[in-house]
Amino acid sequence: MLTVMHQISPEHWIRQLFSSKAARDGGVVRRKVRDVERIVGCQRFEQEVRRRGYRAVQNGTQYVIFCNREALRLIE
Repeated sequence: MLTVMHQISPEHWIRQLFSSKAARDGGVVRRKVRDVERIVGCQRFEQEVRRRGYRAVQNGTQYVIFCNREALRLIE
């Protein structure tokens, strides 16, 4: 069985990520690091997060993006 991977442009992926309901509502979204690397690249992703005034953290294989400008407090 052949699987055809749908290619998504970096611009479309970024638009889709930041137009999700959670992002629009100022919530939290997460994405796999490998998907970010493969589709848009980490540098471009980080630029988009900063440009929007958001924050993100990487934890293991996930990026967690806080789609607001609220302060963060790390609980360890």
